[in-house]
Amino acid sequence: MKSFCYTVIDELGLHARPAGFLAKEAAKYKSSVYVSKNEKKADCTRLFNLMGLAIKQGESVTFIIEGEDEGEASAALEAFCRNNF
Repeated sequence: MKSFCYTVIDELGLHARPAGFLAKEAAKYKSSVYVSKNEKKADCTRLFNLMGLAIKQGESVTFIIEGEDEGEASAALEAFCRNNF
């Protein structure tokens, strides 16, 4: 299992467009990818689950990656977050 924390800097938070891009990026990997915020956990490949977390600017979330390509997925998703929101 790999994990990393990320603080959202986008002024709109994790709204529909970047959440859709994140779900698409997470779906590229065989590993299960989850995002957790305040004891809530969402499957990162499911847009409505991500939107249900209502992640706003300045909030920190934890990404949890489990599976056969977790190392690659973790590094790629962390870079994706830094570049997109």
